[in-house]
Amino acid sequence: MDEKSVVNLVDRVWYGRDAVATATRTALLPFERLFGGIVGARDILYDAGWLPALETPIPAVSVGNLTVGGTGKTPISAWFAHGLAARGARPAIVLRGVGGDEPLVHRALNPDIPVVVGADRVAAVREAAAAGADIAVLDDAFQHRRVQRAADLVLISADRWTDDVRLLPAGPWREPLRAIRRATLVIVTRKAADDATVAHVHERLSQVAPAIPRVSLRLEPERLLRLGADDSRTLGALAGATVRAILAIADPDAFVRQLERLGAHVHAMVYPDHHAFDDAEVQRIVGAIQSTELAVCTLKDAVKLTPLWPRLAPPLWYVSQQVMVERGVGGLERVLDDLVRARSSTSPTAG
Repeated sequence: MDEKSVVNLVDRVWYGRDAVATATRTALLPFERLFGGIVGARDILYDAGWLPALETPIPAVSVGNLTVGGTGKTPISAWFAHGLAARGARPAIVLRGVGGDEPLVHRALNPDIPVVVGADRVAAVREAAAAGADIAVLDDAFQHRRVQRAADLVLISADRWTDDVRLLPAGPWREPLRAIRRATLVIVTRKAADDATVAHVHERLSQVAPAIPRVSLRLEPERLLRLGADDSRTLGALAGATVRAILAIADPDAFVRQLERLGAHVHAMVYPDHHAFDDAEVQRIVGAIQSTELAVCTLKDAVKLTPLWPRLAPPLWYVSQQVMVERGVGGLERVLDDLVRARSSTSPTAG
């Protein structure tokens, strides 16, 4: 079974509503309970202080989630780092760099904000501080409790929400939903989910963690930017167009629905999340593009496809996304302001 088939099978088990998917989740229940027991024991050790959370020379804020992929961690981490920089802070992005595309995306979104990649987050934060940063934004670190943090932002995707919260391997959840009680702020994200779904997610979260403030952010298409060229188009170019979408992201369906809402007729070529394209695959993609089609991808795909895209091939465009605050702007601003103050109190040179 190839990589794409494995991913399709996993998605069917996690999100499918048919009898086979339901039966498979039931069969995986013993393994889910084992995983949950391990996660629960680890949290008990951290909560009791038997496993230490280590101090770092500068404050750290985590932007993470409870599930495997698809919540918008990377663009929202970048957006949050930009907000800190706009308030006078000197942030650095710290991440493991899974798949190799995330550091490239961060550098594309915020060229002036340093990116430090390392599996040892404590060492990476120290490296960022040594390079002049006065606050670290940890991309995907909610479960990485070894680092003390000034704030924990937890993302919940409305696009991939299901009331049947199942832990790995029976579902995509890394921790039970009640883990949001450790959060400073819960952020409900969406690309294409409707208002009713977002409201339902907020209601469910309020039942689980009524004391934790919540906000809503929407990732909204902004423009079409051409790979390898200083050229752009408005989103109006998608209306009525036949679009070939090349996608190696965690939630391709939400992106396709965004394009369809803009009037595009979409034919998606879907690859596993973080997929590393090679020359042969790019040639097959180019061969599949018809003369009447508009070829598009996301920034996450663009950073990998740009160096491989043939000079004489049809143009490839990526859809830039902007972060829109739909609910709770005051809560976000308070967290940003509190972090800037925390950074100022720990760094004699800040400000």
